[in-house]
Amino acid sequence: MNLGYLFLAIAIVSEVTGSSLIKYTEGFTKPLPSMFCMALFGLAIFMLSKTVNYIPLYIAYALWGALGIILVTLISIFVMKESVNIATILGLFFIVIGVVLVNIYGSSH
Repeated sequence: MNLGYLFLAIAIVSEVTGSSLIKYTEGFTKPLPSMFCMALFGLAIFMLSKTVNYIPLYIAYALWGALGIILVTLISIFVMKESVNIATILGLFFIVIGVVLVNIYGSSH
């Protein structure tokens, strides 16, 4: 496994976890979830900065953004019991298609 993809996985998990905690910070008025949230976002950015030493930025950012959106949406649906509509599902489908196209046909110059 390319070390960059390990760094990227850590960045994505950190960002998704931090994003999921935002709801529990109650506008950053709750100290403990707020500290965890900020620490996780910091770790996510740090790991993304390590990732781009191994993977082109456009690929890393496309994967980070797309997987982040999809994972946060799934957490919202299954953990936080938020509802989605067909437009949301269709939008997520197009994001996945876009990331696949970037990874298959994007150049790595």
